[in-house]
Amino acid sequence: MFSLAWWSANFGLPFEVIGTIGFALSGLIEAARKKLDVVGVCMVTAVAAFGGGTLRDILLNRRPLFWVQNDWWLWAILVFCVLAFVFVRGRHLEFTERAMQWPDAIGLGVFAAGGTQIALTSGTPEIVAVIMGVMTAVFGGILRDIFTNQIPRAFADHQPYTVVGFGGSWIVVIGYWLAWPAVLSVSLAAFAIIVVRIAVMVFGWKLPQWRV
Repeated sequence: MFSLAWWSANFGLPFEVIGTIGFALSGLIEAARKKLDVVGVCMVTAVAAFGGGTLRDILLNRRPLFWVQNDWWLWAILVFCVLAFVFVRGRHLEFTERAMQWPDAIGLGVFAAGGTQIALTSGTPEIVAVIMGVMTAVFGGILRDIFTNQIPRAFADHQPYTVVGFGGSWIVVIGYWLAWPAVLSVSLAAFAIIVVRIAVMVFGWKLPQWRV
């Protein structure tokens, strides 16, 4: 039933689900760290989950937006936030900045790779497709940080984040050139991005910062 041909034809949905869950969880943890009320938790979780994909769909003129077409996402996010607000407490999960970064790494890999593939199949040039993939992966986190009154970590923490997504997305382009099945190139790119991002977190690699 779930052959390689099926996954190639329907690769978008599984990757969208994984990436959206990853970013939603990162938004939820960040909202919990800031001790927001239930409305704030739902808003931050939603913008983290949907922000990047919404920007991608707008720029590529894809209608309806992915979460409008699949409105069950809205119910899923709402139920997820309410249940977490009611049942999850600090004794269950330590709401730290580092805890938020783990699901965020998954969202980065899946959305960067998947967004690049979607842009390529929409007929955009390769460099534009990679930028689209990066925007898909990064914009939700930027909105999450803005909503919680922070300078976006993608710009300020000096750890490779956007750079990792940019580099890994080229694997999708290479797969596109070589006519690989979409699910294969997107899976390889997502896996590479996630692994490198986790290595960044574990080993504390830094980018050079601006010096006047």
